[in-house]
Amino acid sequence: MARGRPDQADSLFDDAAARAEQAQAPLAVRMRPRNLDEVVGQQHLLGPGAPLRQLVEGEAALSLILWGPPGTGKTTLAYVVSRATRRRFVELSAVTAGVKDVRTVIDEARRQLGLTGGQTVLFIDEVHRFNKAQQDALLPAVENRWVTFVGATTENPFFSVIGPLLSRSLLLTLEPLTDDEVREVVRRTLADERGLHDAVKLSEEAEAHLVRLAGGDARRALTYLETAASAAQLDGRTEVSVETLERAVDRAAVRYDREGDQHYDVVSAFIKSMRGSDVDAALHYLARMIEAGEDPRFVARRMVIFASEDVGMADATALQTATAAAHAVEYVGLPEAALNLAHAVLHLSLAPKSNAVVKAIGAAVEDVRRGLVGSVPAHLRDAHYPGARRLGHGRGYQYPHDHPGGIVAARYAPDAVADREYYLPSRHGAEGRYAEVLDRIREALGKRERRDADHDPSSRETG
Repeated sequence: MARGRPDQADSLFDDAAARAEQAQAPLAVRMRPRNLDEVVGQQHLLGPGAPLRQLVEGEAALSLILWGPPGTGKTTLAYVVSRATRRRFVELSAVTAGVKDVRTVIDEARRQLGLTGGQTVLFIDEVHRFNKAQQDALLPAVENRWVTFVGATTENPFFSVIGPLLSRSLLLTLEPLTDDEVREVVRRTLADERGLHDAVKLSEEAEAHLVRLAGGDARRALTYLETAASAAQLDGRTEVSVETLERAVDRAAVRYDREGDQHYDVVSAFIKSMRGSDVDAALHYLARMIEAGEDPRFVARRMVIFASEDVGMADATALQTATAAAHAVEYVGLPEAALNLAHAVLHLSLAPKSNAVVKAIGAAVEDVRRGLVGSVPAHLRDAHYPGARRLGHGRGYQYPHDHPGGIVAARYAPDAVADREYYLPSRHGAEGRYAEVLDRIREALGKRERRDADHDPSSRETG
């Protein structure tokens, strides 16, 4: 009996120490979900029959690679997997850990598996930072299922994770949380006893601003909330206002409603500033949208459209830049992708401008809608199937590569629009050179000769 009391006291002391440590942990850590049902978002992975739920409920010893932006729940899901399957959980960071650390964990996991049958979840955060040799060290443990390996990465694993490790793991892609999902996390934290337990409340405006600042990152939302709540309590207040939140996180609230007039006004001003070549104004509106939490993919899509609509052939590389920026947004994500978006804004704003592309396709579409279609000329029709030649398909077709200059005087368009000239290039930038080339091509094709012979002014109509 005498020996039991110290043991009991030690146990109580350990419990108290654990509670104290938990109380000092960051808010985002304290609010980490304890099971799959508490996880917010990622329903494509957590719904009935979804991969992660099958893994947890089936307790299979599979390995995972979780790929997604920061704050989407990669560490949380690894933690939940270990709790739900009652496995030992070991976390390493690829920033500080090396091969020796990995092998130590694997050796201990093998020992536990042999002695007790207990399995270990080895979670490696930022696994893309491991070099090839470090990733190779994981292969035997993954191959033999000595551990359940869970790797988290914000980088495309097809570029940053070695093929053998990737092929032995189930790749799960996480999406940024929606505004409603971030709002749910914030409201749960305000009320939960592990969180702020109703010690403070958020004004409606402060909540909207916090959700915008989070940008789909739940951890960022809780970090900002914790800082703002502390600031409010130090001031003796129980409500976090927009002003308190701004002061606490040093981020001014941009008055911007993604569903209202300001959304359309700012986007409109952004496009018109680039069209007007005012690069400074365009950068201002870009910064305004980013700071307000606008979806960067939306901004990138608008720039891809702009590249053809307002720059076009005056600088054909503008579309390449805009498309590359859109890809970078998906590949890199904010905040770093702001650099890629700014790069594209600079190119598009400073490029020579032409709307000849949009006018050309608009004129062609209008003619088609007016019924000016006609039959495909016989010499252009498919002549590869049996009997096509008997129908006259392909007869008289001249292969341009067999002729000097690669151009043959021939008709390509249906008769109804044979002499239409939809593309009317400007003389701006590189398009001036294309205009000269196009004049020579149309003359070689015989279009100008036919037009002059017809003396029909309507042949120049563009709809």
